[in-house]
Amino acid sequence: MASSSAKAQSGANQSGANPSLKQLRAEMDRLSSELLRLLPERARVALEIGHVKRAAGDEILQPARERSLIEQIVAENPGPLSADHLRRIFTEVISACRALEHELRVAYMGPEHTFSHEAALRYFGGSATFISESSIAAVFQSLETDRADVGVVPIENSTEGSVTLTLDLLIDTSLQIIGELMLPIRHALMSLSGDADDVRRIVSHQQSLAQCRGYLTAHYPNCPQEAVTSNTLAAKRAAEDSACAAIGPSHAAEPYGLKIIAQGIQDFAQNTTRFLVIGKHPAKPTGSDKTSALFAVADRVGALNQALAIFARNSINMSKLESRPLRSRPWEYLFFVDLKGHREDAQLKRALAALQRKALFLKILGSYPEGRSADR
Repeated sequence: MASSSAKAQSGANQSGANPSLKQLRAEMDRLSSELLRLLPERARVALEIGHVKRAAGDEILQPARERSLIEQIVAENPGPLSADHLRRIFTEVISACRALEHELRVAYMGPEHTFSHEAALRYFGGSATFISESSIAAVFQSLETDRADVGVVPIENSTEGSVTLTLDLLIDTSLQIIGELMLPIRHALMSLSGDADDVRRIVSHQQSLAQCRGYLTAHYPNCPQEAVTSNTLAAKRAAEDSACAAIGPSHAAEPYGLKIIAQGIQDFAQNTTRFLVIGKHPAKPTGSDKTSALFAVADRVGALNQALAIFARNSINMSKLESRPLRSRPWEYLFFVDLKGHREDAQLKRALAALQRKALFLKILGSYPEGRSADR
C-alpha cells in the first residue's frame, strides 16, 4: 500500500506538479478501501484459527504469539507512524479478531477510568469484556471462580514500591503470571470549574496523594486532603462539590464533567506502575521473557547468598529481589525474584533445578513476555 502511494507521489513530481488536495484525498480513500478489504480477510483467518485451536484443545489467548506478532510488525515499521502507534493499532486489531474467536473476560481492580482499567485496555484492547472488581483479592477470586479468564493487577510503583497485597496473593494462588505492562502514571488535578481558586478540598486515592506530595505542598499547603478508595470515586466527589478537586488520570475528567486545573502534577516525571496479567495457563517462550518465582531458604548464615549465587553461576540476570514474612513462621521470610528468561530456557531451567535442591520451598509464579513501557 505504501509503495503504490509512493508511486503516485513520484508520478506527480515527475510531471512537474505536486499532487492536489483532491488527488491526495482520492489516494487516501483508495487506501482506506484497501484496508477495509484486508481487515475482514484477517478476521476470517482469525476465525479459522479459532476453530483449529478449539479442535486441538488449545487456549484462545496466546500472549507469546500476540507479542511476537506485534514486535515483528514494529521491527518492519517503515514510518512515519511511531512504534507505539503501531502497537496500539495492532493491539486493537488483534483484540477485535480475538473477540470473534472467543469472548475474553478481563478482571481488573475498578471502577472504570482508573489506572488499572487503563492498563487492562492497553494490554487487551477495547474489544475484550472488562469486569470491574472491588479489590485486588476480588480479581484473583474472579479467575478462580471462572467469572473471568484473565486479570490485571498492580505489582509495584517506581516511587511508592511494591503492592504487598498482590505479592501475598501470589503465594497461595494456582494462577500464573502470563504478562506484564509498564504504565506511565500521569496525574491531573480537576474540578467542576477548572479554576484553582475554587479549590477548598482535594480528594484522591492514598497512593496518588503520595505521588503528588511535592506539588500539593507547593500549591495547596493549607488545603485539606482526603484519601478515598479510588481515583474514580474522587472524580465523582468532585463532580458533586464545586469546592472539591480530584487527582487522577486526565481521561477521568470528561465522564464526570470535570475540567483540568493542572496536568502532570506527579512529583517524578518517570513515575510508572508495573501491572501483572494473571491467567490459568502458562505462556510460551518468545525469546524475550521474564520469570517470577518465590522461594524460602533455611534460617542460617549464608543460605540466601548461596541461593542467589546459583543465578550468577548460570549467567541469569536478576532484576528484582524482595522479601515477605512467612505468616506461619515469625521472623522467617519468602523471597520474590524476577529473572531474565523463560523457565523452559536451558540456562534458567538448570538454575531453577539447582535452587529447588537448595531451597526449602520454590514456586514458579510464571514465565511471560517481558513488558515494555506503554507510552502515553
